[in-house]
Amino acid sequence: MRHDWILDVLADLRVFAKQNGMEATADHLADACLIVATEITNGGQDVKTDRAGVHDGEFGNVSGGYPAR
Repeated sequence: MRHDWILDVLADLRVFAKQNGMEATADHLADACLIVATEITNGGQDVKTDRAGVHDGEFGNVSGGYPAR
């Protein structure tokens, strides 16, 4: 994956948000990680975002860098 660096950036932003009491932002960044990972895997094809969500399926940590909660 040559674009997987973006997952690390999103994970860092999510950690910052959590540490600074920005719970809604952290939750949305967790969802963004899942969507980005899916798009990278699918070669940039559209993702059905109404069915993708970290909190829906308890996917947890996508990037492997930090705990989801």
